[in-house]
Amino acid sequence: MRFYGREREIGILRETEERSRSESRFTVVLGRRRIGKTSTIRKALEHTKIVYVYISRMKEPLFCRRMQDIAEDAGIEFTGSVSTVREFLRAVMIHSRGEPITLVLDEFQELDHVGPSVFSDIQEIWDMYKDESRINLVVAGSMHSMMVRIFENEKQPLFGRATGKLELRPLPINTLKEIMRDHEPSYDNRSLLTLYMLSGGVPPYVAALMDAKAFDTRSMIETALSPGSIFLRDGTDLMAEEFGRDKGTYTSILILIAEGRNTRSEMEGILGTGVGPYLQRLENEYGMIRRTVPIVGRNEKISRWEISDQYLRFFYRYIRPNEDLVETDRTDLLIKMVEKDLESYEGRVLEEYLRRRIAEEEDFTAVGRYWNRKGDAEVDIVAIDLIGRRAMLAEVKRNPSKIDMGKLRRTGETVPGLDGYEVSYRGLSMDDM
Repeated sequence: MRFYGREREIGILRETEERSRSESRFTVVLGRRRIGKTSTIRKALEHTKIVYVYISRMKEPLFCRRMQDIAEDAGIEFTGSVSTVREFLRAVMIHSRGEPITLVLDEFQELDHVGPSVFSDIQEIWDMYKDESRINLVVAGSMHSMMVRIFENEKQPLFGRATGKLELRPLPINTLKEIMRDHEPSYDNRSLLTLYMLSGGVPPYVAALMDAKAFDTRSMIETALSPGSIFLRDGTDLMAEEFGRDKGTYTSILILIAEGRNTRSEMEGILGTGVGPYLQRLENEYGMIRRTVPIVGRNEKISRWEISDQYLRFFYRYIRPNEDLVETDRTDLLIKMVEKDLESYEGRVLEEYLRRRIAEEEDFTAVGRYWNRKGDAEVDIVAIDLIGRRAMLAEVKRNPSKIDMGKLRRTGETVPGLDGYEVSYRGLSMDDM
């Protein structure tokens, strides 16, 4: 699959490279594993001479010898050999005084395993030489918790050093539509919903389906759940990277949220233990879940939790709880299990898809949903325009014939905080994708 989207991100990276020709820049590129950080950086800098280093776990002298070889191939001269990251960065920054340099350090968090003082050394050399250098230092990392700790914890040496931060998010809805049109011009809306459900707009997941010529719902499900599929193993790999020895509790929480047991009290009742610290880390350090509250009224006491990544929602709902079927190569049974439950699950995915589409494509300043404390009044989509003082409330059903506009209006009259707003009502279905 060819490269799609990322025009804004590419523009930012190119503008930063231009600025680095007269002043040093230090850009942090964040994003979940497989979101396309490396390909986006390479695309943005495809016409720029760069020193690109993929960081792997090895002893510092051996790693620095490898970095020096890469830099020398790009025309950077060294006096003797370097054995520390500190010496390497110092040589590159001194060289950039005469010739602007772009240095890309990919999987930057892995430097934590290279040497005990690497981040302090980088901070020292950056502070010492940045004002006289012309270096475009770009660091990318996929372990969310590590990258947050390195750059956003005020106790860490690199806190406050970055001159820019770029967080890559999943591809937008319009790009997913473009990809489907290019590969299967006659695609239907359910196929588009399945692509969104399985990939969430994460490029390698999209590419895995398109490259397999899986353009309809059934073939996408079969491809995703076939032996050896990236979809079967990626969630497990992410768990191993982020959670380590605590993965049991984190996994249980994610499975419960994926099942729809999304309040703290529900989770604690089932697990028999407090989950507050785990929820905070999953949200703030790992970036895997988000806390949601009603978009109007914003009652923190009735908050719900949701997995922030469509692929991980699918993984923790179907794949992780049934890993025995994966391990015994009975993915045929897993496919049947998914297909039996699919219509019910698609309804939730459709709500999220439409909220995201409205947020990306329509003129509303905030998009969310509403529910009350008792749980007997809910609105699937509430979109607010603070500028024009208008609001849109919508009910979402897969089948438009099941939409009850009378009930929606009656519920809408109980929604607080909309006095003075022009309120409209919509019934939305797959026809509105």
